[in-house]
Amino acid sequence: MIYLGIDTSNSPSAIALMSDDTVLIEEITNLKINHSLTAMPAIEEMMKKAKVAPKDLTHIAVAEGPGSYTGVRIGLTIAKTLAWSLKLPLHMVSSLKVLAANGQYFDGLICPVMDARRGTAFTALYDGKTLELVIEDQHSHFKEFLIKAKALGKPVLFTGIDVSIHEETIREVLGSQAFFTAPQNRLPRAVNLIMLAKEVPAADIHHAVPEYQRITEAEANYIKSQEGQSS
Repeated sequence: MIYLGIDTSNSPSAIALMSDDTVLIEEITNLKINHSLTAMPAIEEMMKKAKVAPKDLTHIAVAEGPGSYTGVRIGLTIAKTLAWSLKLPLHMVSSLKVLAANGQYFDGLICPVMDARRGTAFTALYDGKTLELVIEDQHSHFKEFLIKAKALGKPVLFTGIDVSIHEETIREVLGSQAFFTAPQNRLPRAVNLIMLAKEVPAADIHHAVPEYQRITEAEANYIKSQEGQSS
């Protein structure tokens, strides 16, 4: 079986090809680039290097969010298009769980972090050994989330490229309970995405939608305008 994994849910992009449990090729880019212009050419170039034709693919794996609205949509659109056109199963995995896999086997909890501005973050808590959810994926005020994490009384490993943005707050709230992955282990790994995708059933391609975990700014503004009219 040959899996193609795609994660463009945040500013880094991660793409990989795996044949069964063998990594054929993986590319991680942590640059401020437009995924809509670069993701598909990167996939095509990777497949060319690995000498994998579209007909050789057997599964498509994609990070479903949360993260950047645009990035999540781009990755899922590419994945759905490939899965539909090639008649392949589509497997969707939480973008936060993909990050959490960077710290798997940690003796405690793993907290993936994606900054969402204004003191908020996309985050969750996963069991360090099993990667089972302890606190579900969410968009929340990060300091309040950290207080909940501290109350569990376990070591917490933080990962994700945005950890540095919140490091001061993390240390303030959790103190000696806080641990951090090395900087090189904070990027999303498409090989982790693929391994996780093997554990989830295929999604209904036509009904597969992103997991944003919050409404868009346009939706929020519309709701405010409607509330203003009704008051």
